[in-house]
Amino acid sequence: MDPGYVVSDEEEKVGMSDEQKALIPELPQTVKLRRCGYCMLKQPMRAKHCQLCQHCVRRYDHHCPWIENCVGERNHPVFVAYLAVQLVVLLWAFQVAWSGLYFEQSWEWLKHNFFLLLSFLLITIFTVVAMLLLVSHLYLVACNTTTWEFMSRHRISYLRHCEAENPFDRGVVLNLWRFFCACRLVAWETMYSPEEDNPA
Repeated sequence: MDPGYVVSDEEEKVGMSDEQKALIPELPQTVKLRRCGYCMLKQPMRAKHCQLCQHCVRRYDHHCPWIENCVGERNHPVFVAYLAVQLVVLLWAFQVAWSGLYFEQSWEWLKHNFFLLLSFLLITIFTVVAMLLLVSHLYLVACNTTTWEFMSRHRISYLRHCEAENPFDRGVVLNLWRFFCACRLVAWETMYSPEEDNPA
């Protein structure tokens, strides 16, 4: 699904109902958006150009090889739900594989149960990976930061010049509510307060 691709002002308004237009965030008149060096679109704060998708993505988190798509402002909550469902399925498969194991110390038993042991080992590895991914994404959501911002803070201009650890953090409860319950795009420029005079 659309992760929140940045489009030009003209494209954004075409074919939209008044209700859809109301979901577009309003920017303060004083805010100047920078242009992307690749697609030359005005890039809102927290957006990044994805080299693999060839699009700028709003509140860019990462490009996920599992879903072959970017994870951004529009599909990040669905991605977290996807990770949770994957974890539940893997835990169920783990339980099924474990219930099928009965241990005997014989070569014959090992020959007959080799694929079951191998699948149990793979399920264990995938379960640990899915659990770590889900926990890390829930932590980042609770802090209102993205994987890209967390990993590349020193290279991102609006974070590099900011004294606050995270200028978008509004507390765990409000961060989680905005992430999972708010149905509209956010103008992050209105929340940003760098606490110094350097421009973002």
